[in-house]
Amino acid sequence: MIKNLIFDVGNVLLGYQWFKMVLDYGMPEEDAQFMGKSIFEDEKWLEFDAGNISMEDLIEYYVQKMPDMEMWVRKFFSEPKKMLILRPDVWDEVARLKAAGYKIYLLSNYSEELFTIHTEGTPILELADGKVVSYMIHEIKPYPSIYQYLLDTYKLDASECIFFDDREENVKGGEALGIAGVIVESEEQLLGELRKL
Repeated sequence: MIKNLIFDVGNVLLGYQWFKMVLDYGMPEEDAQFMGKSIFEDEKWLEFDAGNISMEDLIEYYVQKMPDMEMWVRKFFSEPKKMLILRPDVWDEVARLKAAGYKIYLLSNYSEELFTIHTEGTPILELADGKVVSYMIHEIKPYPSIYQYLLDTYKLDASECIFFDDREENVKGGEALGIAGVIVESEEQLLGELRKL
């Protein structure tokens, strides 16, 4: 019997529109694709999520990596709130499930700086009965240690949990420890899954 609902944050409880954001700034589409790939697929981004490097140091690293795009790199990190798409319908469903007796937990790869900025002004932290964010313990999904830390910290039985994440490898990481998972493909699909509960 499922008692605990575990949620990733980015592209689950919040939507992301970083690509639209940089296009709105006037960046050419081809350059935006290149910069996004260079940022998110770099090992330094994982270090940032794991809390091992500051945003300031990360920006300087990317400026050195992409000197011709220095202006765009700095602009990218200058207004992180603009990356977000709020999902109040999802929050309402989570609040309904919490009221129905489910426990709500967050399990997310996030830097401290961006997690603080992105959750500010939302009910996400108020809804959560507990959270493990990668920067807090210097571990990231899909490695088993972060899932186990959540289970141990809140004394959860994996068989009583379901995990919602937008990345297949992260869902599989939870499943390896006995946590049922749902790959989140869109806000509408997530709402459908939550309404089933």
